[in-house]
Amino acid sequence: MQEQTTETTAAPTGPGPLASGLDELLAATVAVTKAHMGALFLLPPGEGVLLMSSAVGIPAPIAHQWVRIRLEDPVPAAAAVRERRLVWLADHEDMARRFPGVALSLPYHFSLAAMPIHAGGVDRGSLVLLWPEPHPAELTPHELEVMEGTTRRMGALIRRAADRGESLLPGSRPRILSPRGDGQVDPVAARAALDYLNRLPWGACAMDMEGRVTFITPQAADLLGVDPADLLCMRPWEVLPWMGDPVFEDHYRQAVLSHRPTSFTARHPSGRRLSFEFHSDPTGISVRIAPDLTAPPPAGEEQDHVAEAGKLRADALYNMVHLAATLTRAVTVQDVTDLVADQVMSVCDIQALALTIAENGRLRVVGARGYGRGFVDRYDGLPLDAPTSTCDALRSGDPEFYGNWEEYRQAYPDAVRYDDMSAWAVLPLITSGRPFGACLFGYDRPHMFNPDERATLTSLAGLIAQALERARLYDVKHQLAECLQASLLPSELPAVPGLQVAAHYLPATRGMDIGGDFYDLIRLDDTTVAAVIGDVQGHDMTAAALMGQVRTAIRAHATAGARPGDVLAHTNLLLIDLAPELFTSCLYVTLDLKRRRATLASAGHLPPLLRRPGEVARSVDLPPGLLLGLEPDADYLTREIAFPMGSVLALYTDGLIEAPGVDLDEGIAGLAEHLTRSADLPLHILAQLLIDQAESVDHRTDDTALLLLKSQP
Repeated sequence: MQEQTTETTAAPTGPGPLASGLDELLAATVAVTKAHMGALFLLPPGEGVLLMSSAVGIPAPIAHQWVRIRLEDPVPAAAAVRERRLVWLADHEDMARRFPGVALSLPYHFSLAAMPIHAGGVDRGSLVLLWPEPHPAELTPHELEVMEGTTRRMGALIRRAADRGESLLPGSRPRILSPRGDGQVDPVAARAALDYLNRLPWGACAMDMEGRVTFITPQAADLLGVDPADLLCMRPWEVLPWMGDPVFEDHYRQAVLSHRPTSFTARHPSGRRLSFEFHSDPTGISVRIAPDLTAPPPAGEEQDHVAEAGKLRADALYNMVHLAATLTRAVTVQDVTDLVADQVMSVCDIQALALTIAENGRLRVVGARGYGRGFVDRYDGLPLDAPTSTCDALRSGDPEFYGNWEEYRQAYPDAVRYDDMSAWAVLPLITSGRPFGACLFGYDRPHMFNPDERATLTSLAGLIAQALERARLYDVKHQLAECLQASLLPSELPAVPGLQVAAHYLPATRGMDIGGDFYDLIRLDDTTVAAVIGDVQGHDMTAAALMGQVRTAIRAHATAGARPGDVLAHTNLLLIDLAPELFTSCLYVTLDLKRRRATLASAGHLPPLLRRPGEVARSVDLPPGLLLGLEPDADYLTREIAFPMGSVLALYTDGLIEAPGVDLDEGIAGLAEHLTRSADLPLHILAQLLIDQAESVDHRTDDTALLLLKSQP
C-alpha cells in the first residue's frame, strides 16, 4: 500500500483570493505568536455547525476529527463563539476540568486559546491556537494583541466574502497548511548533517507531521530489521506488525500535539529491546532509535511491546473513551454508578467508588460501590460545611489527591478512617461552571498520582458530572410525572351494591416516559354506574396532564346525566379546544344493575371483553368511533348488551396485550382465553393474573390500565 507523501492542501482550482488571505493570516499568526498549531473555524450563515477551514501544524488525521463542531458541543472553539469571549486553557488539567471530553480525546500537554470572530453584528467563526507546555499561566500581551488583530482582519475578510457571495469553505476536508519555513537550506550544510547522522552509533529517522517516514539512516533500518525503501513514505506502525500496538501511535500523537520529548521501549521479534525517542517541532518529528542497554526485567515480567506504565496509560485512555460513549446511554443515577464502576474501577485499579451530590445544604450519597455501610451512613446527610475532603472539593470545585493516609491526616487532622482505603482521589462534579457534587475514588494501597493520571481522572469526573446531571433530571422528571399521574387516577373506586370491581395500573418499563392511560368508576345513582377507560396519545407530562382533564370532563358530563354517546361527543369538543395535536382513545360504559344491562360507546378504543357464566369470553362488537380530538362533528353510536348475574366485563388499554411479535388480534384472543379460564376466581386475583401477563414482558413501551367489572347479587 503506497501513500501520498504530502497532504492535499486545496481543491484543484485552489482557494479564492479571500480564502487565501485567511490562510495567510492564520499561518502568519501561528508564526508570530510562536504557537505550534493553529486552526480557523468558520460558521456558515444560518447553520449551527463550525467547519474547520484551514489548519497549520495539525496532522490531517487529527484535524479531520474536528472538521465539524456543533455550536452546542463542549469544545473550546464552539464555546468561544457561544459565549463571545476568549477561551483560555493554560494546561491539560485546565482542559480536563472545563472540557473533559476533549481532554480524553487529546490527552496531551498543550495550552490553547480560542477567540471568536465577529463582524458586522454576526458571529463568523473562531480562531484556535495551541502552544506546547510550559506556557505562562495567561496569554502574554503580545499574543493577545496579535490574536485580536487577526480576528478583526479575518472578520472583515469573511464579511467581504459573504457580501460577494464567495464561499470560503474548502470542501469536505480543511486545507492543511505548511508552517512558514526559515528559507533555503545550504547544500553543503545538508551534506555535512547527513554525514554526521551516518556516523552516529545509533539510528535516526525523520517523520512528517502525518507520521510518515521521510528519512532513515542505515543504522536505524538495520535495528528495525527492514529495508529503508520499505519504510519511506509510510507510517512505521502500519508496516511493521510488531509496532502495531496503539501505544506506538499514541507516542507519535503526544510528540506532535505536546512538542514534548517522549520515549518508550519496545521488543523486536528477534528478542532485542530498542529504545525510541521522539522530538518534534512544527515541521516534523525526529526519532532516535538505539539498543536498550538497561537491565532487562526479570523473567516472566517482560512486556511484549512497551513498558507496563505506558501500556496501562493507553488501556486506561481507550477505556475512558469507551466509557464516554456508553455514558451517553445512561438513563438513571444507578445506570451511571454501574457504568463507572464496571468500566473504570478495574482499569484504573480503583477499589471503591462513591458519587455524592449537594441537596438542601447536605451531602447525599447517590451511588456507591466497594464502600461499606458505615462509610455511606457517615457521609449521607453530612452538612456541606463539614471539614471533609468531599465537602471541600464540592465547595471549591478543585480536585484533591491523597496518596496515603498520612497525607490525608495532614490535611484533615480530625479525620476518622471509616474504610480500608489507603489513597483517595476526590473529584468535583461540575456542570455549567458550578460544582453540584463530588466523586470519590478509593485505593486499597498507597497510590502516587502522576500529572497524566490526575488529568485523566479529572476529565473522567467531567464526563460523570454530565451523565449524572442528565440522570438526576430524568429521575426528577419521571418521579414528578408518576406523582402527577397517580394523583389524577382515582385513589379508590366507589363501592356499588350489585357490582364487584378490581383495577390495576402498570407503568411502562423504567427508562420510558410516563403515559396517559386512565380509568374511572362513576356512581350515577343507586342502581346505575358508569365505567370509563382511555389512553391519551404520547408519553410525557403533557399526556399525563391531559389525561386528568379528559377524565374530569367525562366525569362532569356523566354526572350531569348525558348518555354514553353524548359524553364522548362533549369530551371530544373539549379536547379539540385544549390540545388539537393530541388524540385520545376512550371506552365509556353505563351499567344498569337493576335491569342487568350495559350501554357502551367507543372512541377508537380496544373492544371490551365480556365473559357470561358458562360461556367463553368474547370481544364486544361496538360501532366504530373516531378518536377524541380528531373531528369536532364526530358522532359516537352506542350499543346495549345484556350483563347478567356473574358476568365479567374487562376494560383495558393496549399495554395489556402488547408483546414482541404478537399482533393485535392475537393479543386480544390470548387475553380472552385467560379470562375464560380464570373468570371464576375472586376478581382481585383475576386482575392480578391478567396484569402479570403484561408485567412479564421485559421492555414494555406503553402503560397498562385494567378495569374489571363483575355483576353480583
